[in-house]
Amino acid sequence: MISAVVYPKAYSPVAKSFWQHTGEGISSRRAELCHKAFNDGFLAPRATNRHGPDSQSSFIDQRSCKGPQRYQKRSSAKIEKNSFEADSVSIGLTAREQQQNIVEGAQFIEERYGRNLDLSLASKAKIAIRKRIAGALAPELKCDDPTTEAQLPADIKQFPRVAEDDVYLYPSGMSSIFNTHRIMMACMGPMKSVCFGFPYIDTLKILEKWGPGCQFYGNGAAEDLDDLERRCEDGEKFLAVFCEFPGNPLLKTPNLGRIRTLADRFDFAIVVDETIGNFLNVHVLPHADVVVSSLTKVFSGDSNVMGG
Repeated sequence: MISAVVYPKAYSPVAKSFWQHTGEGISSRRAELCHKAFNDGFLAPRATNRHGPDSQSSFIDQRSCKGPQRYQKRSSAKIEKNSFEADSVSIGLTAREQQQNIVEGAQFIEERYGRNLDLSLASKAKIAIRKRIAGALAPELKCDDPTTEAQLPADIKQFPRVAEDDVYLYPSGMSSIFNTHRIMMACMGPMKSVCFGFPYIDTLKILEKWGPGCQFYGNGAAEDLDDLERRCEDGEKFLAVFCEFPGNPLLKTPNLGRIRTLADRFDFAIVVDETIGNFLNVHVLPHADVVVSSLTKVFSGDSNVMGG
């Protein structure tokens, strides 16, 4: 289903900024895909579908054009449809039974090979993803490690325990950053944030355009932390420090240990974007209050899904 937002022309700059920076709504790539599908006749208002919602032709057409082109398998879809039709006729089924057989067969092919799951499985799929991420963030124990909490090594003890309820899914990595910022302002009050290090540009724009503003330390150097500490000692309040570990694209790594000390001393949060290293390789949870990541980059191994 595709929806659109209609607004007065005077609000275009705000609407453009929201769509451009926050990661909310559909991406430009998906919009381009849907626009092409509409021009090619694969998308149409439900009421004008000449086949009707229950027809086999409508079902097969919709199923065979979902997803990236390399997964569409147009020729095989036609073969699959014809083979189901032939099988249905050869065993003497009624017209209604033949139609049901074709529909179920095409659905089985799509779901068996993972091209598209039924929408009824969406909630279970999200739970599975959250469990998988939480499991990947758990500390690794060796076979000879002690099993009681008191006997665990120090590096394991300090590692935060992550459950599936600690994992929140968003449609994109930028959406996770935008919503983290929005939720923090709602909970802690509107205060300036700190962008430490040179970030992916949309992160900086979110902090600058939504809320009271942003203190930007583009170099991410030790002198910048000295300045932040002086500001805090002089009574200036901050909502959170947003940083990347490592940075994109300069690959600089901030001093998270010192930032954590300042956060505990002056009561601000730390939000770390570890997309470049990703949570399988970079363990920043002991220093961060919130970890954000773009699942688009890593989760399928082929960058053909979106999430955060």
